[in-house]
Amino acid sequence: MTTPPPPDQLVQQQKAFFATGQTRPLEFRLRMLHRLQKAIQKEEKAIIAALAADFGKPPFETFATEIAILLSEIKFLTKHLRKWVKPKKVKSSFLNFPSKDYIYPEPYGVALVIGAWNYPFQLTLSPMLGAIAAGCCAILKPSELTPATSQLTARLLQEHFPPEYITVVQGGPEVSQALLEQPLDKIFFTGSVPVGKIVAQAAAKQLIPVTLELGGKSPCIIDETADLAVVAKRIVWGKFINAGQTCVAPDYLLVQETVEAPLLEQLASTIKEFYGTNPAQSPDFARIINDRHFQRLKGLLEGVTVYVGGETDASSRYIAPTLLSNITWDQPIMQEEIFGPLLPVLTYRFLPEAIQQVNARPKPLALYFFTNDKNAKEMVLTQTSSGGACINDTVSHLANPYLPFGGVGTSGYGNYHGKASFEAFSHQKSVLQKPSKPDMPLRYPPYASKFNWMRRAFRWI
Repeated sequence: MTTPPPPDQLVQQQKAFFATGQTRPLEFRLRMLHRLQKAIQKEEKAIIAALAADFGKPPFETFATEIAILLSEIKFLTKHLRKWVKPKKVKSSFLNFPSKDYIYPEPYGVALVIGAWNYPFQLTLSPMLGAIAAGCCAILKPSELTPATSQLTARLLQEHFPPEYITVVQGGPEVSQALLEQPLDKIFFTGSVPVGKIVAQAAAKQLIPVTLELGGKSPCIIDETADLAVVAKRIVWGKFINAGQTCVAPDYLLVQETVEAPLLEQLASTIKEFYGTNPAQSPDFARIINDRHFQRLKGLLEGVTVYVGGETDASSRYIAPTLLSNITWDQPIMQEEIFGPLLPVLTYRFLPEAIQQVNARPKPLALYFFTNDKNAKEMVLTQTSSGGACINDTVSHLANPYLPFGGVGTSGYGNYHGKASFEAFSHQKSVLQKPSKPDMPLRYPPYASKFNWMRRAFRWI
């Protein structure tokens, strides 16, 4: 593979290419999306192999959470893009009569996409789809923690796109830092809150628009009206897919104390049903990304009550699907996003107490509530704030392209997926068009004879 030029030269090359206008025509954008679609389909086996090499991701999970999501997003974008790129006519103002008013979506220009390691293929390419749809050029910085997937991503894009249009730059944090210093037109970052703050500061120095997709401790509330058998399956799936290394995984459970014991039993039974008596031998359970994260997660197990699981193996970076009971808010595991297969269980007596506990902490990327009580559902949705939410499910809201996906507060800002991806890389330019005649004299000086008329006219607006 060809090594990309230094960041400053790369950005200037892409700015020069963008200035030619080649990325703007609708047919070019559609052709590039279709080209990527075919490339992903052709490389399906290689993608599955790369994710397995990086952290033992099961083929089913790779296809469902990496490949299928991207292909579905491409299909959605190509279906609707023709409508989105058109200028949108809006109502004109009485003050500007006569006029015609429009909103023109225009591409920002050169975009930097910094991907995450937990879904390294999808979370790097998915934002890029929005850049292509909007008519931008894109520089991708995949995670250095998933070298096989990063190499595959670089090769795939280099084979199908010219580097002045789309290119991949590999490396560690120093590469990201060098790219962030360039005069970019848009930055899209997916990752942790601490690094997100660094990205936001770098963007602020140059007033570059930025989208931050971060994380946080996403709560999962269960009340006594919920169907516990269904609850258990949907929580175990949402928590332990990708070995818990999912930004919207349920981080902890808040269970109404009357159903804690039966729910724990159901969860334990479901873990056994999904992964067998020894999940270390299951072909359907991934591994922790690296030794540092393995040791961090292992440290969180110290001093806590393990209800099920808790087994670890440093040689394979395996941590079993684990349920933790008798957890309190002041324990270390409740002070940071877990991002692994450890699930703390806390209890509450009445729903307002659970809501208060959630609201006492930073706003999460997702919130989940299992209930069959309509009033309780509305109470949780209207009295809490989160990037997104599911009622009686986990994680699955991000798969609907009609739902914008993003955080709020410390879980990030800005949205993408579907039309929101197109809008994330587009400036909405307001345009007013006036004819030369008639030229209304009301707004021009001298004003003395016009002031009272203007005040009367405003009563009818």
